[in-house]
Amino acid sequence: MSQKPKTYFNWSSGKDSAMALHYLLEQGNYDIDRLLTTVNAHYNRVSMHGLPRKVLESQAASVGIPLEVLEVPEKPSMEQYNDLMRSTVTQLRDYGYTHTGFGDIFLEDLKQYRENMLQPYGLTTLFPLWKKDTSELIEEFLALRFRAVIICVNNSKLDASFLGQELSRELIAEFPSNVDPCGENGEYHTFCFDGPIFKTPIPFSVGEKVFKAYDDPSNSSKSIQFGFCDIELETL
Repeated sequence: MSQKPKTYFNWSSGKDSAMALHYLLEQGNYDIDRLLTTVNAHYNRVSMHGLPRKVLESQAASVGIPLEVLEVPEKPSMEQYNDLMRSTVTQLRDYGYTHTGFGDIFLEDLKQYRENMLQPYGLTTLFPLWKKDTSELIEEFLALRFRAVIICVNNSKLDASFLGQELSRELIAEFPSNVDPCGENGEYHTFCFDGPIFKTPIPFSVGEKVFKAYDDPSNSSKSIQFGFCDIELETL
């Protein structure tokens, strides 16, 4: 019997990661024994999503796959990030990893970036959600009884009132027509706290909301405001 490829999964803590990991585990073709997550060391939170590290660790414990954290500084340059990622990938390759999974759906430039970054290391990239219809995908997510709350919104796309709300068919129906159902264009990010990949739900409460402005990468004279809501881990 041939051995399954040693695989690590790039875990963002949100719904797309959860769905992609579920697909790969269901296929049963890969030995997925590590989750890799980028954490901002200054804030001790998941990059982009803003999820506290303790909650991330609770997720990994419930999924039952060991977590590896890639720490980045408060405001890493692209060069700094790439150097840190190369160091981590080199180590993973030396550990015997040959495959890695992602939750990307249709952003071609991001997929190309990942493939170009990892190709020199001989790593095969897996994109189980690639090109799937996002309306059908979010419906499947809910039908599988995954649960997630919105913890980050791009305020130019979604109102702050969506922060802290649990994803549901009714909530998605309230999205403006130009918002992708899965938020694949960066409209929103989520924290997934229950579903078929979890042994037990993550106990949590929604904390305070904060708003931050970031430079618009497409227009240096403008900024984009993002809203975040804190997630506080509760003990049972």
